[in-house]
Amino acid sequence: MFLFEMLDNSILNVALPTIGRELHASTITLQWVTGAYGVVFGGLMLVFGAIADRFGRRRIMLIGLVLLGVASLATAFVTTAEQLIAVRAVMGVAAAMTTPGSMALAFRLFEEESLRVRAITIISTVGLVGLAIGPTVGGFVLAVAPWQVLLLVNVPIAVLAMTGVRVGVAADEAADLHRDPVDVLGAVLGTATIALALVAPTLFVNEGTGSWAPWTAAAAAVVGAISFFLRQRSVRHPLLDPKLLARPLVAGGLAYKAAAGLATAGLGYLVTLQLQLDWGWTPALAAIGMLPQVVVLLAAGPFINPLVERVGIGRAAWLGAAAVVFGLAIYSLLSRFGYVWVAIALVLVAAGMRVAGVVAAVNVLGGLPKDRTSIGAALTDTATEVTSGVGIAVTGTILAALFTGNIATANWSSQQSAEFQEAVTIAGLVLTVMAATLVGWANLRTRSVADGRANTPVADLIGKQPAA
Repeated sequence: MFLFEMLDNSILNVALPTIGRELHASTITLQWVTGAYGVVFGGLMLVFGAIADRFGRRRIMLIGLVLLGVASLATAFVTTAEQLIAVRAVMGVAAAMTTPGSMALAFRLFEEESLRVRAITIISTVGLVGLAIGPTVGGFVLAVAPWQVLLLVNVPIAVLAMTGVRVGVAADEAADLHRDPVDVLGAVLGTATIALALVAPTLFVNEGTGSWAPWTAAAAAVVGAISFFLRQRSVRHPLLDPKLLARPLVAGGLAYKAAAGLATAGLGYLVTLQLQLDWGWTPALAAIGMLPQVVVLLAAGPFINPLVERVGIGRAAWLGAAAVVFGLAIYSLLSRFGYVWVAIALVLVAAGMRVAGVVAAVNVLGGLPKDRTSIGAALTDTATEVTSGVGIAVTGTILAALFTGNIATANWSSQQSAEFQEAVTIAGLVLTVMAATLVGWANLRTRSVADGRANTPVADLIGKQPAA
């Protein structure tokens, strides 16, 4: 199921030019073909995570799979870009219903820490495989079939996944769920806040800092976040209890995930621009230039569990996050001196993200009660989604402020190249400082667990954390 979710967007990106021609869609409309999925998916994960913890993770996953199959089947009847955007939004709802449950169920199947690390590693590896092979698979399909096939293929996948869940996953035990009423107002505030936080970076990049729209969206997201927090503190049955977020493993794990998301998105955005626009590489050559990152992301999985067993889960998280920060710093300061420094940065950030991402997820899920596992899984994904948007917004805003002219034009002048390099250095260092701050805070926070024993296995820490 997670493979579908990661494959879905990457495979469709290849078809965007074809979709644009056949449905007569503008550039902005095409952006929403993929953007609608991401915004709805990110915005609703917390809500459906909370619902799954109340009514059953298996049940919510099955409903989501049915919705996925119906929405995918509707692709066959799409005749306008607006209809396709609506279909993609419904598919985002289905993904929000299934994603938190996938990780939560995999985590709760095991009690041993090493097995949990292995399970989360497998899930993340499967997702990365989907991201990596999506463009290639999409290209082959488009060579022999219409673009609708890329989404219609989700129908048999949904049926297969439903069969697997019904046969292979036992129904949730009552003791692992809770029956607190759903905080509807909190759900609305939380969804609106996350959706605005995901839309704002795109508006900053597309419309620039001189437009009122991105600033309005960003301000509304801040107001929504404050309102959501105050609501959760005051309501009797909060959607997301702030006391749970204050637990050391949970808070530290989310900070590690946020640092990785911030650095990875910012680096990917800057490297893509540098290779193609500053250095003049073709898209194919630029794709080859990104291969070190892809190879490490896919190949690092088998090494995560041995590393955790060797150094401990606390130190593994810190080492992974430190590698992310160090790699981003290398890119910021040395990328102008040649591709070798770009490749080193890509490798360090990819390796660090793989380790920190898995360990952080294990920390968050292990630090929460069993009846809050789904919302914990949703939190880890939401932290990555939101901070990835922040990373792109920061880099895009700094580029817009320092670069004169249209950045998308070819044949830059020497002045524009110098401005771009200055923007890369400043944006990269800003992101480095932000990520390093998150990593440092997370390290201090997790050291407070179990009398400061940062390397104590998660299995020994569950239930021993202070409430705040």
